[in-house]
Amino acid sequence: MNRMRAFSMCGFTALASLAFFASRSDAQPETTRPIVEGVWFREGDLKTHGHCNNIIIEMKDYLIVVDANFPSGARLALADAKKVSSKPVKYVFDTHHHGDHAYGNAVWTEAGATTLAYKGVADEMKRYEPARWQDTAKTRKDVGDLKRDTAEPPKQTFDGKKFVLKDETRTVEFHFFGWAHTRGDGFVYLPKEQVLCTGDAVVNGPYNYTADANIGNWPNVVKAAQKLKVKHLLPGHGVPGGPEVLEGEKQFMLALRKTVADAIKKGKKMEDLVTMDGKTPKATSVKLPDSVKNWVGDFLPAQVRDAYEEITQKKPHGDIAH
Repeated sequence: MNRMRAFSMCGFTALASLAFFASRSDAQPETTRPIVEGVWFREGDLKTHGHCNNIIIEMKDYLIVVDANFPSGARLALADAKKVSSKPVKYVFDTHHHGDHAYGNAVWTEAGATTLAYKGVADEMKRYEPARWQDTAKTRKDVGDLKRDTAEPPKQTFDGKKFVLKDETRTVEFHFFGWAHTRGDGFVYLPKEQVLCTGDAVVNGPYNYTADANIGNWPNVVKAAQKLKVKHLLPGHGVPGGPEVLEGEKQFMLALRKTVADAIKKGKKMEDLVTMDGKTPKATSVKLPDSVKNWVGDFLPAQVRDAYEEITQKKPHGDIAH
């Protein structure tokens, strides 16, 4: 993984670089731990391999896995799923289209699982692929070794706001609350257990990637998720938490957009706020409140740039051509 490749066309692959700046004493990369009975949280090795987190949910006769991960992460998650249960993985839910959450799709379907997502995930793949896949294959051996021309889209999608899988042991809800991190952000919710899996729409730490985002709408998406009763929050990156992580994510996005908007009102230009190294944002003069410092990290210069462009061009940053 190259450090600071974030916010390029394939910037989502660079999240691993953040771990150099945001190591946490409670992090347990590549380990699987129980959250409630029949639900396990697998923390991906972000620093070394760029892996996202996975969640394993046990139903009566099968397993559901949240996020396909990169191919190497998919194989590790599949192996760990076999360790915690003898039941087969029937569904793998892509919370969004980014490579560290969906490029392992082919590994799972070859193992007999059905990949599932909100329809916006498939739409995003049509929008950005095969360019991102082919670019990533140049730097990630696990992607290149699949010998595919493009990413495999989810095999099954749902439209509308909610899709439900249910049996006599558990109910699992799949929600779409709107465009935040991507146009296809999906949440997985277990109402009885009050477990919410958020993908990258809510992260626990400085892992927010805003290039494909709707920064202005992001707090509204989190606010919708807050209407659910949440005891255990399992993020796409970072360690598990509770409902306070939802509030922190929301406040970070509100503070980011407001601080940049206030600077624009004072006549500040992009070059006043962000120092560039070629096309890469390297530093920023913007300071955010200490109350959201958990979400502030090395990506802040790029987040400020994206917020500035979104506000001045009056459209979601994900709709701005680069």
